[in-house]
Amino acid sequence: MSVTELRPNLDHWPARVDLAAAFRWTERLNLHEAVANHFSLAVNDDGTQFLMNPNQMHFSRIKASDLLLLDANDPETLEGPNAPDPTAWGLHGALHRMCPHARCALHVHSIYATVLASLADSTLPPIDQNTATFFNRVAVDDHFGGLAFEEEAERCCSNLQDPKQTVLVMGNHGIMVIGQTVAETFNRMYYFERACETYIKALWTGQPLRLLSDEIAEQTAVDIENYPGQAEKHLSELKAILDEEGSNYAS
Repeated sequence: MSVTELRPNLDHWPARVDLAAAFRWTERLNLHEAVANHFSLAVNDDGTQFLMNPNQMHFSRIKASDLLLLDANDPETLEGPNAPDPTAWGLHGALHRMCPHARCALHVHSIYATVLASLADSTLPPIDQNTATFFNRVAVDDHFGGLAFEEEAERCCSNLQDPKQTVLVMGNHGIMVIGQTVAETFNRMYYFERACETYIKALWTGQPLRLLSDEIAEQTAVDIENYPGQAEKHLSELKAILDEEGSNYAS
């Protein structure tokens, strides 16, 4: 029996396993930052109850059973003995209260996306297939107001109320990627970082950029959104690798 077939007595077990795998691969790809980043996944109909990583646990150690089950409408969340990180609670609690379409949310300070977030112009132009994937689908917040405690977190999350905007470039900070499932959101985060890497390295050359037309960029984005099963297969392959390695992520 594979490790992903084990079912401890916890609610939302398949969701927990998927999210734990996302933590492990984010660390393996070096998209995390020490113990400072955080992921969440809504598990009820209105999106206000969600799973999130424990306070400052390294992504490489997170298991499905470690994940906290939180309620975005519970004002006493930070008062308990197993309270989440305050900025994680601020950002993800606000998001799941304000944006019910954002079922999954991944916040990282990955290098190339954070470089983009540090530029005076943090837009991502369509210069290849990966960058075109995000054409008209990225919101840019250029009003950084410090750590994402509750008031700042609500201001940040207000940028994601349009369901078409699935990536928030948090100026001078990092990114927040949202989606319907862990597979969809992790896949989007992976490709956004790759797209940022392509763009930043293209800028390094000092040569003029060859921009795609708006029409081709939009069609590319639509085609990739409708491409069958890639995100799900991406995550299932990553879980298969973890299982073959004997990882304890699904315990």
